Amino acid sequence: MTLQVHTHKHLLGTKGLSATELTSILDRASYWEEYPVKVSNHLQGRFVANMFFENSTRTRFSFEVAEKRLGAEVLNFTAAVSSVQKGESIYDTVRTLESMGIDAGVIRMKPNGLLAELAQKIKVPLINAGDGNNEHPTQALLDLYTMRKHFGHISGLHVAIIGDIRHSRVARSNLWALRTLGARVSFCAPAEMQAAELAEYAPYTTIDEALKADVVMMLRVQLERHEGSLFRSAEEYRAAYGLTVERAAKLAPHAIIMHPAPVNRNVEIDDELVECDKSKIFTQMSHGVPIRMAVIERALS
Repeated sequence: MTLQVHTHKHLLGTKGLSATELTSILDRASYWEEYPVKVSNHLQGRFVANMFFENSTRTRFSFEVAEKRLGAEVLNFTAAVSSVQKGESIYDTVRTLESMGIDAGVIRMKPNGLLAELAQKIKVPLINAGDGNNEHPTQALLDLYTMRKHFGHISGLHVAIIGDIRHSRVARSNLWALRTLGARVSFCAPAEMQAAELAEYAPYTTIDEALKADVVMMLRVQLERHEGSLFRSAEEYRAAYGLTVERAAKLAPHAIIMHPAPVNRNVEIDDELVECDKSKIFTQMSHGVPIRMAVIERALS
C-alpha cells in the first residue's frame, strides 16, 4: 500500500518516507524560500482544494499562501459551513470535489485511519494537513527545515519533545522523520500524556534530562483532554513540565527552543521565552510556506 501511495504523490505522513524523499522536500523548500518573486506561474491552471473538516486557521492560511505563490487556483472548503454537517461523509465530499476536476487536495480531519482508506479510493494526490492524533507531516517537515537551517544538519542532533505526546500528531510525524534522518529523539511527559506504543522508538526521560537536548520542542497542552489528570491547573503543569525562565537558563548555549504553535503562554512555555534569542517559534511559522510549496509542487509534478 505504501509504495502505491507514494507513486501517486500523496503525502499521508512522514512514516515510510525515505531519507532521500525527506531531503529532496527540504532542498526544494530552500529553493522556494530564496525564490526572487512572490508569485510564480508554476502551477497556473491547476486547482487545489483545501478541505478542512477540522478547524485550523494557521495551517489553512499557510497552505493557501503556498498555493497562491505557486500560481494555483485555490478552493477553500470548511466543514462548519458545508453539507458534511448534514451527514454527508468525508469520502463523499472529497469524491465530489474530485469529480469537479480538482488536481490535488489538502485535507485535515479528526478521525484516525480514514485518510489511508481515502487515498486508496481517490485518484488525485492528497496532502495530510493533520489527521486525528496520527500525523501532521508538513509541520514536521517545517520543523526539520528549521533545525537543518540552524545547525546545518539533522543527523546526530538530540531532539527532546515535551508535553502531551499521547494526543500529538506533531510528535509522531517528527519522531518518524527525525529518526529517518539520523537524529536521536526522546520524549518527556507525565504518565497520562505518554503514548506507550512509541516508547520503543524514543525513551521517556525526566524534564532535567530533556533540557540537555540540542532542540527542546514544547507541545501545546490541553489539560481538559485528560480525565483524572495529575494537574488541577495550568500553573501546576507549568511547575512540573513547563519551559520556565529558570529551566531555560539550564539549556546548552547552542540549544534552540521550538513549538508547533499555537502557544499556551505561561503553560508549556513562559511568555518571555516565546520570542527570546533561542526561540525559533516564529521562524518555524515562516518556514511553513516554502515547505508547503515544495509539498504541493511534489504532488502535482
